Amino acid sequence: MGKVFIIAEIGNTHEGSVELAKCLVKAAAACGVDAVKFQTHLFEAESLANAPAPAYFTEESRKSYFERTAFRLEQYRELKKFTEVECGVEFLSSPFSLEAVDLLEEVGVRTYKIPSGEVSNLPLLEKVAGTGKRVLLSSGMSGWTELDTAVAALKAKGAKDVMLMQCTSRYPCPPEESGLNVIPQMKERYGLPVGYSDHTLGLAIPVAAAALGAVAIEKHFTLSRLMYGSDAKNSLEPDAMRQMVEEIRAVEAALKNPVDKDALAGMLAEMKRTFEKSVVAAVELPAGTILGREHLAFKKPGDGISAREYASLLGRKVRKAVSKNHPFSWGDFES
Repeated sequence: MGKVFIIAEIGNTHEGSVELAKCLVKAAAACGVDAVKFQTHLFEAESLANAPAPAYFTEESRKSYFERTAFRLEQYRELKKFTEVECGVEFLSSPFSLEAVDLLEEVGVRTYKIPSGEVSNLPLLEKVAGTGKRVLLSSGMSGWTELDTAVAALKAKGAKDVMLMQCTSRYPCPPEESGLNVIPQMKERYGLPVGYSDHTLGLAIPVAAAALGAVAIEKHFTLSRLMYGSDAKNSLEPDAMRQMVEEIRAVEAALKNPVDKDALAGMLAEMKRTFEKSVVAAVELPAGTILGREHLAFKKPGDGISAREYASLLGRKVRKAVSKNHPFSWGDFES
């Protein structure tokens, strides 16, 4: 297993402020993530004026929100430079229109994350595939048939580096709807690397996804869950993001370092002596006693005859008298 690619999804939580966006990027980078992801919304290019807001965010219209939080080309370039040069993590942004792809091409992104709502937007998929860039394809609203079509469209237009992202578009997503079982199914169906884009509230599901072989993990990120916007309340704050990264790295270390059970047991010889049990006399025994089960007890340390060998002592004759708790050795018995 290689290094899991961990993405902090900032989205539009920056509220249209480049400085706040930089604060979010810097905080995410300090947590150890590999990339940060924004969203490129150009309202006139992607929505009609009466497009409804999602049920989980009704504080303002989509038009107002997207126009208020949109960045210009020069601002994106500034953010990308800050992200990659000063913070050392990759800059990503999801396009929600053909025009957004054009904008991000001018910004110079290396990777495109296709959001779940764009999987059926074949013109967008074809345009992204034509860039020759890496593609992360989310799947939060799609069944197998739609995903089959999307993957085929990307490949037909020349996409060579495609990753599927298991996702469930619920905000927040209950753990029982996270679809961890889909990760191996996607691998088998498409023969492509598979990641996981998480909308649950905790850390357990993304860490489990890594253990199941997800090669990328995406999680919403915020400085505070009290911040305004559609995503903050379903995001991780810095301490939790840092913990998630640490736990995923621990999973990586475990999976890429298989152990030999016998060799490992050999390395733990001192622990075995400390914690395992030896056979000792349960009571004081006179010389000539023929051992029965009632004569035996099992106590630490494990440096004598092992408790697993107790049956081989039954019926043996004690050579000389022994006191209670005497640790037996093979020399204590007549031949």
